[in-house]
Amino acid sequence: MPIFDLFSKRQKRLRGESPEIFKYDEIPQPLRVQVVHIIRDAFGQDKRVYGHRNQVEDAYRFIHQTLCREYGVFQLGNVYQESNEGYVIEYLLSTDNIESVIDVIELCFKFIDKFIRKNLREYEHTTEIVLKPDQAIQELNDRFKEHGIGYQFEGGEIIRVDSTYIHSQITKPVISLLWDEKFIGANEEYLKAHEHYRHGRNKECLTECLKAFESTMKIICTEKGWEHKPTDTSRKLIQVCFQNGLVPTFTQNQFTSLQNLLESGIPTIRNKRAGHGQGKIPQKVDDEMTRYGLNLTGTNIIFLIEQSRIK
Repeated sequence: MPIFDLFSKRQKRLRGESPEIFKYDEIPQPLRVQVVHIIRDAFGQDKRVYGHRNQVEDAYRFIHQTLCREYGVFQLGNVYQESNEGYVIEYLLSTDNIESVIDVIELCFKFIDKFIRKNLREYEHTTEIVLKPDQAIQELNDRFKEHGIGYQFEGGEIIRVDSTYIHSQITKPVISLLWDEKFIGANEEYLKAHEHYRHGRNKECLTECLKAFESTMKIICTEKGWEHKPTDTSRKLIQVCFQNGLVPTFTQNQFTSLQNLLESGIPTIRNKRAGHGQGKIPQKVDDEMTRYGLNLTGTNIIFLIEQSRIK
């Protein structure tokens, strides 16, 4: 369903009330209600086809039971509901725990993205849906932007967004490139880095950045048949990539600075800030350094994969 540019929205923009800075510590009630509409339209309504299970109720049962098991509770919220849908929707609308709200949204959209998409023809046979998976995900992301909330659903997960430019130019292209089955390991590590970043686990984020960076190079070396060891560090892998002409010879000089950046970028950040013992005083990795490492990882991965032409 398209998002309408209502008169009230246009007036807010004219008054300068449109959000310019992303927020992460609140999910406003209007947005929660809009998300409920999207979920209901994507899950659909049962057509009551004889001999077939109610797939919509099965979907809400899966969401409710999964969250209950993970949270260690018997039901979501303290108020009795007549259905699994009631528990899921009421919890999404009423809980004060922002991470729990994100949990519900993420799990619902994982179900939409993975299960409904994979079984769409069968699902539509017994269920009347208004929004197909891509439409639902697009509207969710548009609603996040509309409310100035710094999250997006990408690659099957909710990830934190700090800049629309960075997200469109780095994060989305990286996830798209790593979606290939050849890079599944690197993709999981890159998404884990984003998950750690969203939860403020900065050291863990940098560790996963390095893993994704190294995994990408190892996959390229394997696909190209370049000699390397499974235990090679990022520095050794970088050397293998450059020695085998990953950067064209006639542009080698102009990429000298890039090689220095690759060698002193992610590996150094990780090794100095997150990879060794903390000593007597615990080291704190600030958000700015973590964000820089995350974005630098994405930029380097894009460059390496595009140069390797492994797609």
